[in-house]
Amino acid sequence: MSSNQYMYYRQKLILSSLFLCSVAFHEAFAKTIFTSKDTLKLSLQQIWQQAEARNKSIKISQLKINSGIENLKDARAERFPEINTGTKYARISNLPIYENGILNKPEYYPVLHNYFQLNAEASVVVYNGQKIKNQIKEELVENQISSLEKDMTVSDVKFKATAYYLELERNLLFKNLVNANINEQQKRLDQIRELFKHGVILRSDVFRAELSLSKQKMLLIEIENTIAINNQKLDVLIGLPESTFLNPSEDFNNQVDSTRIYDEYLSDALANAYGIRISEKETELKQLALKIVKANNLPKVTAYAEYGYTYPQIFLYPYAGALYGLGQAGVKISYTLSSLYQNKHKVKSAEIQAEKQHLVHEEEEDALRVQVNEAYVRYNESLKRVKVSEENIHQASETYRIVYNTYFNQLALLTDLLDADTQLLQSKFDLTSAQIRAKLEYYYLMKTIGNL
Repeated sequence: MSSNQYMYYRQKLILSSLFLCSVAFHEAFAKTIFTSKDTLKLSLQQIWQQAEARNKSIKISQLKINSGIENLKDARAERFPEINTGTKYARISNLPIYENGILNKPEYYPVLHNYFQLNAEASVVVYNGQKIKNQIKEELVENQISSLEKDMTVSDVKFKATAYYLELERNLLFKNLVNANINEQQKRLDQIRELFKHGVILRSDVFRAELSLSKQKMLLIEIENTIAINNQKLDVLIGLPESTFLNPSEDFNNQVDSTRIYDEYLSDALANAYGIRISEKETELKQLALKIVKANNLPKVTAYAEYGYTYPQIFLYPYAGALYGLGQAGVKISYTLSSLYQNKHKVKSAEIQAEKQHLVHEEEEDALRVQVNEAYVRYNESLKRVKVSEENIHQASETYRIVYNTYFNQLALLTDLLDADTQLLQSKFDLTSAQIRAKLEYYYLMKTIGNL
């Protein structure tokens, strides 16, 4: 072997080795990335538990409740006495006396130039038209509204998580169906190529089969991308690291088939739906606001006590350069006469707001009836769709079996076989979608009536 040939084969061997090492490295790197991604197999109940514990919207609602609790404590503190204390020190100037008029020279009398005062006072409202009591009730109702809003947020987050969870499950099932279809099409393509080699069919059949297989592989890529997107959405919603892959563990073939009628669902909704309960509390809030405004037309009674030390003693004659103490206690009654004409418009406005809220509550009830009816109808519709899809998949399977046998017996066209295959796959997609949709419609109905 010449030296040139030796160098050529040596370089080729080195390049081949580098190529194999590179392939092995990329495979190992891809395997490392895949295994580093955490996988959790969670049921829907576990997803809800994660969402309640980690979702940011729920945490924000809880902080609003905590703030309302502090506001309630502040309103209750208004019933306690108000206590003030203060002190004052001053230098007193000389005292000029103009006995002959201000244009003439005054006479100066001796004064004590230091002045000091220390006092403390306490007062408590005895009566002000139950304004403080109603303000406490107002804060209490506000806190109850915040609690209901949090419950509604939890329900919304649960339903949103359910939608992502079911969508993830649907696409994972789609992925399995497409993978199975790709394997089936690959076997069929091998058979078609074999027939082409023997001159039984045309090359166009091979091209059509290859094109159909290529489309399914592209569909698989789209489904995998959709899975990744939905998985990230669900991770973020329930507060898990975005690298966590969630594997649903629910059996969605067992549909919840309720025999309850519409009136029963509506009765539950009117009693439990968060929107209705919040609207009731808003109506109560407007009535309290009206009482608070009306209290401005009533007198205010305050009990008070105060005591103080002053230097020098100039309260009683004869004055003295000494410290003295003086205290008093009693009751003060005040009434704002201007409220007779200033407050009447505020009262009228509060009455209008209360009447408006009453109509808003009735409107909320009407809207709820429509929502419950729609959710109930759609849920029953989805159950019927599952049954129809099960019948369709049986028919599509039988059609595919017949066309498959007739094609390979030279009694049908490839386009007929591809159409039958597409219809069979679509019927499987439809059944999976119908089962998932029925579950989603059920949980939407539960959310609408306030039971999620």
